[in-house]
Amino acid sequence: MKIFALVAFITLLPSTLLRAQTDAAMQGIPPSPNSQVTFANYREQPFSHWSFRNTGAFFNTLDIPRAGKIYRYKSKESQVIASLGWRQTQERNLDKLLADNDTDGFLVLKNNRILYERYFAGMQASDKHIWFSMTKSLVSSAAGILVEQGLLDLEKSPADYIPELKNSGFARVTIQQVLDHSTALDFKENYTDLNSDFARFYAPALNLAYMPGARDTAPGEQTIYGVHDFLSDYIKPDTSISPGEAFDYNSTNADVLGWLVARLSGMPLHKYLQQNIWSKLHTEHDAFIAADRAYMAVATGGMNSTLRDAARFGQMILQRGKYKGTQVVPATWVDASLNLSETHIRNMRANTKYQNMPWQAYHNMWWILNADKGEYAAVGIHGQVIYINRSANTVIAWFSSQKKASAANNPQFSAKLKVSREIASAL
Repeated sequence: MKIFALVAFITLLPSTLLRAQTDAAMQGIPPSPNSQVTFANYREQPFSHWSFRNTGAFFNTLDIPRAGKIYRYKSKESQVIASLGWRQTQERNLDKLLADNDTDGFLVLKNNRILYERYFAGMQASDKHIWFSMTKSLVSSAAGILVEQGLLDLEKSPADYIPELKNSGFARVTIQQVLDHSTALDFKENYTDLNSDFARFYAPALNLAYMPGARDTAPGEQTIYGVHDFLSDYIKPDTSISPGEAFDYNSTNADVLGWLVARLSGMPLHKYLQQNIWSKLHTEHDAFIAADRAYMAVATGGMNSTLRDAARFGQMILQRGKYKGTQVVPATWVDASLNLSETHIRNMRANTKYQNMPWQAYHNMWWILNADKGEYAAVGIHGQVIYINRSANTVIAWFSSQKKASAANNPQFSAKLKVSREIASAL
């Protein structure tokens, strides 16, 4: 990508200046009623800037502890990327561009050095922030370990391993189609319609969204309690289309994948992630993952960590699954995410929701920008991203609290993705 402008390098601003912005949420001790974050308003602005980095306050959570010696990245804080031109706004100050687009934290990592790190809206480097759907790429990495071990066959149906799914829409699909979100399900992802099945049944089962009385439901009082009940008892096939024929982003696919990881490993998902991935990344901090109403880890969007540790996961993927001499995720699995077929590319082009976005394909629960350059990303709603660029040997991670949930055709999301691609090209 051609750089529009790379004006100068400047001395790193003191982090205290960037944290000087105060939150409109949680003001006072105790907080004033109009600033109080609740489970009902946590995804709304201005509350989300506080809630997305404090989800342990209102979610049920499961710990994912760090392990081993901490590896601390060196920082080139005297030479940071200061200003890039963004074609649509001509904004030449990167700090301002990020602040204006509801960024909470932004970090550029190249050659194991942090070249740029900023925090906004009260967030600090030690704060944990929710990943939302970036979690899918983490769970996909865990599944890749089982594939390498011969425990998971991508051409089999999830129902071959999980009998509870035999009467669901997942019975007729392959696990590879689950990974590619081409499962032809009769259920649509909808973050905004409070009358949708997503809002009424799925999100309360995940325990990620407020519905009156939903948290008071006890096991056995209704058919759908936890997310596994929803997957087996609610999801049906869309008989108008065959699996594999279309890309239709659907979070339930990641829940099925997480269920497979847990069932085949014989371990709760959060324990498997800790033992096989998180404990091997030499992270600075513990992580945690949101739990559904049945206290099972939310595979589709529950991970929480600091920004630096999220970037570490990206660095491991950049290095083909290896981190500090340890092969964490099989290199063949990491490479497979960039091995696109014409079907992957065609399915993305055919999805009208993403026609104005730069995605080349969606594969193995990663968003692919340019497979030849090794340019791809993990993406979460409200603007959480781990951007990886092999050709530039660069990882850029950022957390946001964007007002609009979806990334599709979202100017705030596009601004940060575009400037990140320009940074990688400049480097």
